[in-house]
Amino acid sequence: MLDSVTAQNHLDIRFHDTLTDRLEPLQPVHKGEVRIYTCGPTVYDFAHIGNFRTFVFQDILRRFLRSAGYRVLQVMNLTDVDDRIIANATAAKLTLREYTEKYIDAFLEDMRSLNLEMPEELVRATDHIDDMVALIERLTKKGFTYPSDGSIYYRIAKFPAYGKLSKIDVSGMKPGARADTDRYEKDNVRDFALWKAPKPGEFFWETAVGPGRPGWHIECAAMSMKYLGETLDIHTGGIDLAFPHHENEIAESEAATGKQFAKLWLHAEHLIIEGEKMSKSLGNFYTLRDLFAKGYKPSTIRFLLLSVPYNRQLNFTMDGLKQAESSVERMRNFVTRLKSERFGAGSNPEMPKRAAKAEKDFDAALADDLNTAVALAAIFDLIRDVNTAMDRGDFLQQDAPRLVAAMEKFDQILAVLNDDDAERLAKLGFGPSQPRMAPEQIEALIEERQAAKKRRDFKRSDEIRKQLADSGIIVEDVKDGTVRWKYK
Repeated sequence: MLDSVTAQNHLDIRFHDTLTDRLEPLQPVHKGEVRIYTCGPTVYDFAHIGNFRTFVFQDILRRFLRSAGYRVLQVMNLTDVDDRIIANATAAKLTLREYTEKYIDAFLEDMRSLNLEMPEELVRATDHIDDMVALIERLTKKGFTYPSDGSIYYRIAKFPAYGKLSKIDVSGMKPGARADTDRYEKDNVRDFALWKAPKPGEFFWETAVGPGRPGWHIECAAMSMKYLGETLDIHTGGIDLAFPHHENEIAESEAATGKQFAKLWLHAEHLIIEGEKMSKSLGNFYTLRDLFAKGYKPSTIRFLLLSVPYNRQLNFTMDGLKQAESSVERMRNFVTRLKSERFGAGSNPEMPKRAAKAEKDFDAALADDLNTAVALAAIFDLIRDVNTAMDRGDFLQQDAPRLVAAMEKFDQILAVLNDDDAERLAKLGFGPSQPRMAPEQIEALIEERQAAKKRRDFKRSDEIRKQLADSGIIVEDVKDGTVRWKYK
């Protein structure tokens, strides 16, 4: 992949913009820096794997942009006040902070388990009430709001561009119709609440616009502009947020500033389970921890979630998880072979060329709207070709470092090569931490086994093979007397 000095001059990065419905070039507002706002979780429960499909996509995006030489400033929100949180916290007789702290901590643990990088700013809605009030006051001065029963609503009719992101038709909107809930169906176009009057026994803030609490949509509009400026480079989220949430963010921010809110809108498509919509009633609703409890590894789940391009529907299946595990093992075993196998002296000039081609193809695929499927194909084509060269004796000792470096560069974005699944699971309380046997330990045992075979101590030889097998190591005796090994 390209270094930070030259990358921007060589990669033509384009993304599919939901607003224009076509590929658009990345043209940051600030040269050399990409500012991204990502909609984080609403922390009323544990995040599910559909949420993490989006969060993994956002992680691939930031890692790729950095590898392409850009500075990245990413802001992710934590929605710690909305209708569901207030209802649940009230029922539990807890403050908002007390109720949401558990789920925020769990989300951060889940992020770490999947190797998701932390954004530069992770912001809570409840820490930014003053910013939301200021934005509401700004909209009021421009005539975009009206009060009703202590709440403040956004008047959609005052913003002619409403519907441009989701392509929703507002012509049939009933005048004066309002939505008090934060979430509503796609055909339910309504003036929406910017500020909600408190109900009896509900949490509220005393502010310049009256007592109450913010509506969901004003939260992201206010926080994104506070940290990233009035025009963002990229706004991301799941496709389910395009309407009403992102549509309403546009209406709020552009009415207030008169400027384009986001230059690019990137939305992750839905995740379905075994061909069906994920639903608790269907018994196919999974959090990460549900899958960990079933024995699936963090690296396996991450690989499956990133394997399908973000803007295509992902069918999450148990067979898919098995295939993902095999793919991760194939990559890890390839790197292990590069590092541990004894090759002939010298170098093959074709090997650096083959590595460079794979890197170029990998970069080009990600520059083409983060096409992770094509990027992964470039890696596995390389693994196949190099393994074939090794088997033929065409791969030489001095070729190995170049290929290891290529795999490590790929993994700066994929983040699945490091074999630390057991440690990650142990931190979450899923089984004891049992790191895999180190390559040097394996090599020492194989040498001892070879020596035992030479002195015809077959009992000891078999004991060592069993010890290796029990540790997840497959040993292969090759015809020429050499021994190969790999992790299961």
